[in-house]
Amino acid sequence: MSASDDLADFISDVGLDRSLRVEENLGEGFVRLRVSEAERRQAKQDVRCVEDAVLELLRNARDAGARHVFLALSREGDTRTLVMLDDGCGIPDDLRERVFDARVTSKLDSFRQDRWGVHGRGMALFSVRENAASACVSATVPGRGTAVKVAFDVTRLPERKDQSSWPAFEVVDDGERRLTRGPHNIIRRCCEFALEEHGSLDVWVGSPSDVAATLRGKTGLVRGPSELLFVDGIDDLGVLERFPAAADATELLDAARSVGLEMGERTAHRVCSGQIKPVRSVYATLTRRLDRRGPVATKPADIYREARRLRIDARDASAFSRLMRKDFSYLADRYYLDLMEDPEVRATGGKVVVTFRVSQDD
Repeated sequence: MSASDDLADFISDVGLDRSLRVEENLGEGFVRLRVSEAERRQAKQDVRCVEDAVLELLRNARDAGARHVFLALSREGDTRTLVMLDDGCGIPDDLRERVFDARVTSKLDSFRQDRWGVHGRGMALFSVRENAASACVSATVPGRGTAVKVAFDVTRLPERKDQSSWPAFEVVDDGERRLTRGPHNIIRRCCEFALEEHGSLDVWVGSPSDVAATLRGKTGLVRGPSELLFVDGIDDLGVLERFPAAADATELLDAARSVGLEMGERTAHRVCSGQIKPVRSVYATLTRRLDRRGPVATKPADIYREARRLRIDARDASAFSRLMRKDFSYLADRYYLDLMEDPEVRATGGKVVVTFRVSQDD
């Protein structure tokens, strides 16, 4: 922690920055917060662990129209670093810093409501940056993708201790495929997102070298030879196509560094020589694990049962989730629990199931 961080924490603790945080003193202990302070507090609440930040970045890539999303993970000491690469619409170069400001969004006339709530308020990247040690757009090409690099101090923003285990993937009675056992780590968040968005995008997750090796084999991402004739340098290539377009280890290393991936020369040579193998997408990995357990018995479709199947509108599920979150405080206060995300509400097998994911000491 720097001296300036220590000073900022001290000022905040003793209340010397009260005038910067309070718009109006209403008396009797009540105040009206400034908009900037309210936004900062909301951001801290939106992202309470590294896994939350990963989800926000995934949703951002999806809303940018990405079809392929790659997440490179590394950790050194107490610093967790992630680089997310996608082939979405990209960001104008002069807005690379502004996209981290509150309420900055490209979705003026639209927003997205998914199983995790509303997205499109212009708060996702702001929330990530407020909780990160550093965050930047490490590469962007309008129409050809974006790379975002974020580092977290896990002593300040925690993550699950087990970051290597994959969750169990099963088929339940009504034929729905869903995750069951396993830690609620970064991999699980990627799995949940991949299952939810299957058919519209694919997600890959691994180390920086895993991601580089996988992208190098994605030759379908590269433009045709006639188009590449007019490319002056690596920055003119799309974020993802820089890897399969690399002719040798030197160019691969340049491609990795151009998007914020930390990789040594020796590792680049190992990737080019095939010593580091590509990884499967998250969805492909899950289904392969399920297939290894043997074929799943299926029953003839019951169209009458399907017609009677209970369905809950997404807006009603979101409203009910908020009510459940409020009522959960009864248990939270007594057992020192903390909700990791909004309660999940779904209808299955003639039941309405509410799932509360809580943080506990590992």
